[in-house]
Amino acid sequence: MTENTKPTEPEKEKDGGNETAQSILDFGSAMTRTPHGNVYCLTIIGQIEGHTTAGNSAKTTKYEHVLPLLAKLEESDEVDGVLFLLNTVGGDVEAGLAIAELIAGMTKPTVSIVLGGSHSIGVPLAVAAKRSFAVPSAAMTVHPVRMSGTVIAAPQTYNYFQRLQDRIVAFVSGHSQISAENFQALMLKKDDMAADVGSVLYGEEAVRLGIIDTVGGLSDGLACLYRQIGEQKGKPAAQ
Repeated sequence: MTENTKPTEPEKEKDGGNETAQSILDFGSAMTRTPHGNVYCLTIIGQIEGHTTAGNSAKTTKYEHVLPLLAKLEESDEVDGVLFLLNTVGGDVEAGLAIAELIAGMTKPTVSIVLGGSHSIGVPLAVAAKRSFAVPSAAMTVHPVRMSGTVIAAPQTYNYFQRLQDRIVAFVSGHSQISAENFQALMLKKDDMAADVGSVLYGEEAVRLGIIDTVGGLSDGLACLYRQIGEQKGKPAAQ
């Protein structure tokens, strides 16, 4: 008969390390404890997967995973702020808007950083955080709503397209500095994309147009997040 023993500290650290590694593998996420507070980092990459499953070869962000996770982060006493790293080609419009609305509704400090690209429905995701950053090489494609599958050639179909597009325009203009009129003009621009209408914007241009708040990378985004955490805790802002 063996005596029950508690795990030693190294064993606890090992278990915690394994849990963190598994979290990164499963969700592209990690919790980091810092002197400023506990920061949860969540990646939004590849294709935003909605009601239908993407192909096996596609890297995806699954909205059924992200939505409950965001709700859990908002309610968790262990999380002080959330950092979103974006490199997405876009995807399902309603799934992307659902994630963006949940991010925008969080009371926790939030920062987004566009790395690589945040295209199509990735634009609302980029502006949903309380403060948005983009590296200079980041790209953002703005274009009208597209839909695959059966399309009925009827006025109701086109009205639905327009109303869905209006939702996207309203969200982006409501969570950034660009006006609805200017964002819609970028969507319908004719001379920027070879085989489509729309616009391709890069980091500094997205900031100049008022879509993204600031040009910056990881250190800038973290510094901003730490300031938000300090303000929420009533502490002096981190320098």
